[in-house]
Amino acid sequence: MEPAEARALFRAGTDSPTAGWVPGRTQANLISVPADWAYDVLLFCQRNPKACPVLDVTDAGSWTTPLAPDADLRTDIPRYRVWEHGELADEPAEVTGHWRGDLVSFLIGCSFTFEWSLAGAGVPMRHVEQGRNVPMYVTGRTCRPAGRLHGPLVVSMRPVPPAALGTAIGVSALMPAVHGGPVHCGDPRALGIEDLSRPDFGDPVEAEPDDIPVFWGCGVTPQAAVMASRPPFAITHAPGRMFITDARDDQYRVA
Repeated sequence: MEPAEARALFRAGTDSPTAGWVPGRTQANLISVPADWAYDVLLFCQRNPKACPVLDVTDAGSWTTPLAPDADLRTDIPRYRVWEHGELADEPAEVTGHWRGDLVSFLIGCSFTFEWSLAGAGVPMRHVEQGRNVPMYVTGRTCRPAGRLHGPLVVSMRPVPPAALGTAIGVSALMPAVHGGPVHCGDPRALGIEDLSRPDFGDPVEAEPDDIPVFWGCGVTPQAAVMASRPPFAITHAPGRMFITDARDDQYRVA
């Protein structure tokens, strides 16, 4: 499947987590905010690059991006979230009716992008094998604030066999534009996570007995900041349901 074909399916109403979709093509998180909040978001991303690596920023009111020139950011994601004063107001399949002329959109790197490289290097992707959305957790770590924006770090978790741990760290570290290497490996309590079976977003995943939980910065972090900081309006993707771009994963590999 080509990226445009996947986006056409989403535009027509297909609702699915996008892990495992369109091998080799970069996926991105979305957050759109009024222009008077855009600098806060940009500075927040710059100060917290492991969780919020920026791939593109649109002009105010624009719903297009060079990452996929024929795509529409208002319709081509499987599901969206609409926020009002930090509260979830709607979770629609498209947001043309919610769109505003002052919205600036940020496309933020997604760890689904490096999953193909991990799998190709022999690292199992348990959530893909089990047909589940990747589990995501709000941690006890606080992001560095920026202007009016503040909030906790959110992480995604993948169980990794001990023999593949070095490979998982090394391969993902070569792709810093899509979160790079893990922020933590091992005991989830070090991140303030008490129960891996109860993710804050996504689905729980069944690990093998010897698997080590490995945590990467997650592009849902800006949504946690929206909930904490309560801007008057924002649009984001629904967790695990990404914007599939035309860009190739190897464009974001540093070596």
